[in-house]
Amino acid sequence: MTTVDLSDFDVPGRGRGIVDVFQWRYLLRLLIRKGTATRYRNSALGWTWSYVKPLIQFLVYWLIMGFIFGMDRGLENYPVYLFSGFIAVNFFNEAFGNATTAIVDNRALVKKIYLPRELFPIAAVWVAFVHFLPQVAILLVVCLLSGWLPSFAALGAALLGMLILGAASLGLGLFFAGLNVRFRDAQNFVEILRMLATWASPVLYTWTLVQDRLPEWFLYVYMVNPITIAVEYFHYAFWQPTVPGESFHGFPPHFEYYTGGAIVVCIAFLVAGQLVFRRFERTFAQDL
Repeated sequence: MTTVDLSDFDVPGRGRGIVDVFQWRYLLRLLIRKGTATRYRNSALGWTWSYVKPLIQFLVYWLIMGFIFGMDRGLENYPVYLFSGFIAVNFFNEAFGNATTAIVDNRALVKKIYLPRELFPIAAVWVAFVHFLPQVAILLVVCLLSGWLPSFAALGAALLGMLILGAASLGLGLFFAGLNVRFRDAQNFVEILRMLATWASPVLYTWTLVQDRLPEWFLYVYMVNPITIAVEYFHYAFWQPTVPGESFHGFPPHFEYYTGGAIVVCIAFLVAGQLVFRRFERTFAQDL
């Protein structure tokens, strides 16, 4: 009886997860290019919407929270404070939402050929980052007009905040992208989480309000939220240099430990997201 050596063949449909994405970099670039090119297809304003939409949202929040509820009282340069935190949450929400629906939105490719399915959520996060850059450009213009001067500390804080947001959105995106193929209720649950993200981080208010009005243990839980940490780094990078030293409320005590805790949470999100994604990946084609 003749035996066939199958040692050089891979089992179809199974890979090494995120690690395989590095070998498919060309396809990843194509997916990112496709995501950015088709977002405003057949739109008269095109990429202008990437500037208009966040500006309108910012103006609404500024009008309601700043003027009507008076949250700007005692907080110097509240517009920069608000917008720097606002774009951080916007980046997370778009990346998280796009990653959650990435498999369903690309069902045609998933059902026809094999490729690392993690490519789709990762590409979705990158596309969200590309759309995040125009908002950063607007913020930089406002900051420069307010007397902002770049420094290594500010740029490092902004970069760390972006990395934390990207890791958190990718980990949660992988988790819910796998669930969403089998249970479409996951997408609705994600919408609730995205709605709460703005209020669960110090975007419209300062962390000192949480410290003054809620139990001490709640502050610990609140501060290990990756979005909270990222927003505070954005405040330090963009808002703090535009206000007098005494107006900056500073970081909470032991902020470096909170940052470490948030990074651990991001790693846990990535590990759990990858495990759940690979668990449901086996039946993607059938479920779609």
